[in-house]
Amino acid sequence: MTSYVLPADVPTVAVAGEAARFPVRRIYCVGFNYAEHNREMGRDPLKEPPIFFSKPGDAVLADGADLPYPPRTTNLHYEAELVVAIGVAGRRIAAADALGHVYGYAVGNDYTRRDLQNVAKDKGRPWDTAKGFDHAAGIGAIHAAARIGHPRRGRIWLKVNDSERQHGDLADMIWDVPGIIAELSTYFVLRPGDLIYTGTPAGVGPVVPGDLVVAGIDGLGTLTNRVVAETALT
Repeated sequence: MTSYVLPADVPTVAVAGEAARFPVRRIYCVGFNYAEHNREMGRDPLKEPPIFFSKPGDAVLADGADLPYPPRTTNLHYEAELVVAIGVAGRRIAAADALGHVYGYAVGNDYTRRDLQNVAKDKGRPWDTAKGFDHAAGIGAIHAAARIGHPRRGRIWLKVNDSERQHGDLADMIWDVPGIIAELSTYFVLRPGDLIYTGTPAGVGPVVPGDLVVAGIDGLGTLTNRVVAETALT
């Protein structure tokens, strides 16, 4: 097939202990999935159907890579998250069967232009510009579920310049991984290569150029990114 422009490379994520990499198709995200984060954002923490939004697949930011401070914001926030990597396709997946569709898990960071998100929420607008910018989806190496199992609890934390800003436990998620997959798969066919960011605990806050951001989850290692000044082409 002849193309008018060169096709873009498929973004990939490292897999722990493997030379092969995980190709990324789509990135789905869950909003407000920890009760304390709901409270800090002024929301009722009662259980409701998950709020889903997305980021482009090429927004992935690898462990150790710099994060150029994005344009059109003065309030860039971190959000440490558990990421689920889908390995088996499915639609309308039952919660009881959901873990059979998971390839593995990783530490993630859902970077957010909080000022743009606040305006969007106030005016009932989409979150695309707040959530879907370049390098907005930090992700560490994926750990295959065949090796580590399916984490249901474990400490999740984030530090900025060695000062702890977030801490929680995966067991505190309002919607667990099977429930998220079951609900999301009623909206979309999930396919191998999809990533799901499962929400963040309380303690979100701003970062500026020069900050070193380290997120971690028990059993999944860490994700480290340094925020740098915006460049002409990032």
